[in-house]
Amino acid sequence: MTRHDEAQTPMGTTDYAQKALTPRDLLDAPLDELLAELDVTLEESSITDPSFTGAAVVTRDRLILSMRTGQPDTERDVVARALLGRVLGVPLSPLPEPYRMSEV
Repeated sequence: MTRHDEAQTPMGTTDYAQKALTPRDLLDAPLDELLAELDVTLEESSITDPSFTGAAVVTRDRLILSMRTGQPDTERDVVARALLGRVLGVPLSPLPEPYRMSEV
């Protein structure tokens, strides 16, 4: 995820998660509990560029969130939830400027 403005659209269906989340589920649950419930791994990224805020790596059976070391807690929480919403197809409002989601 890089910083720029772009509307969020779901990445599409993955084999990763079978549970359907509502926006309320995604935004209200404590992040640690949400990650545990979904069996998502959160790892520290080796990328130190301040414009890098996080990435979701999706495989057939795993979801890994890679977040920048030293990232402010509030930003980490918001970005992690936005990435999860994108991967799982949960409709969310776009992130504010200067954030942008990109698929690679």
